[in-house]
Amino acid sequence: MEPGQIRDREVKIGDHIPPKADSLRLFLERFEQVYSPDNLVGHKKLIAAAASHHRLAWIHPFVDGNGRVSRLFTYAYMKKIKFETAGLWTLSRGFARRPDEYRQYLAVADAARKGDYDGRGNLTESGLKRFCEFFYEVADDQISFMGSLLQLEKLRERIIGYVNLRSQNMIPDERPLRQEAKYVLAEIAMKGEIGRGEVKRISGLAERTARDLTRQLESEELVKSDSHRAPLRFHVPLKVVGYYFPSLYPEGTV
Repeated sequence: MEPGQIRDREVKIGDHIPPKADSLRLFLERFEQVYSPDNLVGHKKLIAAAASHHRLAWIHPFVDGNGRVSRLFTYAYMKKIKFETAGLWTLSRGFARRPDEYRQYLAVADAARKGDYDGRGNLTESGLKRFCEFFYEVADDQISFMGSLLQLEKLRERIIGYVNLRSQNMIPDERPLRQEAKYVLAEIAMKGEIGRGEVKRISGLAERTARDLTRQLESEELVKSDSHRAPLRFHVPLKVVGYYFPSLYPEGTV
């Protein structure tokens, strides 16, 4: 089997018989035409993100690995339409937690049209609608689940707690960190990024001391920047994950 090669033989997956191999190119061209984000506007892009996941799996363009390809495709599609997860939650994890339902709703959308009021193609529109509803039920569940673990509303106080430990030299093998760092890190966490000149204002430190603090934060990767003049962005290196997000990574704390 050659990676990326469109299948050249017929397959059957459970009760599902995908399109014949010699018609796959036509199906994929039609798929691209219907679901390309460039041809859609507004909420239709969100509907298409869910519907295209099923349709690609239904076409089954490869001999093997179609489930993984469909999930990877959906991640890329959501990124394309600016419905990004920012790495905080994932649909693939949600599908993996509900595998029986996932397969069930894929199968429901595989069914033939049930009468004149069930869409215009060969496949059931009501079944596809139910899969799309399941798709976003999973998304909502994953957002809620990760939200409960991350507890972002309390992130500021956890950052302050971490800096307090560092300023009191209570974390082994870490050099002390100025108390003023907590105001800078908390501000960046809330805004995403700040200009370098803001460190002096936020911390209340003299200019030279503020520069020294900025250098330390960068050297420890507590903040990130594209250059020595670019804004400072919030960053979470591995060593602080347990302090910033104790419910997510409790073994990372001391």
